[in-house]
Amino acid sequence: MYAVIRAGGKQYRVAPGDVIRVEKVGTGTDGVVEFPVLAVSGEEGQIGQQSDARVVGQVVEEGRGAKILVFHYKRKKQYKKLRGHRQAYTAVRISEIAFGGQSFKAPELPKKVAKPKKVKPAEEVHEAHAPAKKSSAKKKAAPKKAAKKSPAKKK
Repeated sequence: MYAVIRAGGKQYRVAPGDVIRVEKVGTGTDGVVEFPVLAVSGEEGQIGQQSDARVVGQVVEEGRGAKILVFHYKRKKQYKKLRGHRQAYTAVRISEIAFGGQSFKAPELPKKVAKPKKVKPAEEVHEAHAPAKKSSAKKKAAPKKAAKKSPAKKK
């Protein structure tokens, strides 16, 4: 099952579970975004109209793409202009495609569990934070070198 959706002036072919990068979209409630549907492919090659289809996605990430350099140049006129551009994007994971009373959902992603921090035994903690013992031998400073004087110039 897949659908063709429109987002940011472009068309995307998506299936449940796909992650797509679209131009920056305003996030809906709790990061849920619904896209306008152009066509839907069902079982056995059925093609559906957009009026009874629905595609829902979950916002995964928002960011900016790589920098693109725009260089304007006119020969023999001493004209050069360099500008950079970074396009904002939103990464969306397609969570559901509904069509004709059927709903195709993406499998749930496993939740990430934070690793527990390692705790040192009490004896090692006290030894690690104890101040280091200073050695009794003192180092002598190196003798200073005399600055060279430049000879006076003769007139």
